[in-house]
Amino acid sequence: MASFAKISENNEVLTVLTLNDSDTVNADGVETESVGQQYLETHNNWPAHLWIQTSRNTFGNKHESGDDSKAFRGNYAGIGYIWDEVNQIFFQPKPFASWVKNITKARWESPIGNEPELTAEQNADADNKYYYDWNESGQSWDLITVNIAEDNLRIQNQ
Repeated sequence: MASFAKISENNEVLTVLTLNDSDTVNADGVETESVGQQYLETHNNWPAHLWIQTSRNTFGNKHESGDDSKAFRGNYAGIGYIWDEVNQIFFQPKPFASWVKNITKARWESPIGNEPELTAEQNADADNKYYYDWNESGQSWDLITVNIAEDNLRIQNQ
């Protein structure tokens, strides 16, 4: 079974369809993207070049089997994803204007890298939950603290 992303002229994924093996194999019995594209154009009235094969088993340029040589097109496409034709990668929608593509990991990253790790004390704190949130205007990772008891009370009172 092969999956194909239907993309717009602007390279945005509109939908993803899965085809039977018989719809994607050539005369030699080999699965071929172009055969699937022609099938989809014929049966869905959408140009063949706007159907791009995607792998259900790939995320972050890693294959779920552990054999990353099988990773295909960076990520399994989803509605709203963007097809990067130059790098042959499906990317999730860009989360912030300042973020940049990491081609190796097939993901967006902040211009200053990943959020900092929480400390052992923060992870052990039973009264509070800590996490970092991206601050686009400040171009920084801001530490957010949520008091668990207060948050639970707020939810109960809604």
